[in-house]
Amino acid sequence: MSHQAEFEKVAEDVKKVKTKPTDQELLDLYGLYKQAIVGDVNTDRPGMLDLKGKAKWDAWSSRKGMSKDEAMSAYITLGKEIISKYGM
Repeated sequence: MSHQAEFEKVAEDVKKVKTKPTDQELLDLYGLYKQAIVGDVNTDRPGMLDLKGKAKWDAWSSRKGMSKDEAMSAYITLGKEIISKYGM
């Protein structure tokens, strides 16, 4: 299985876990996913009333400078840990 195919499979599978992961785990997944797909953050930080948007933006921004391949590998690793932890 190619790296890209494995990434896409884990991205789908992680949505099917039995129990919702913690907010921090979800933010970590989100940041790595966006970094792997888009690269460095390319939007302005949401306004102060958008708490969820700011948390997601910060999670993505924290990965700035990480290559898409590194982000993809880290996402696969974290995704597999979450799937193992919460089950499918």
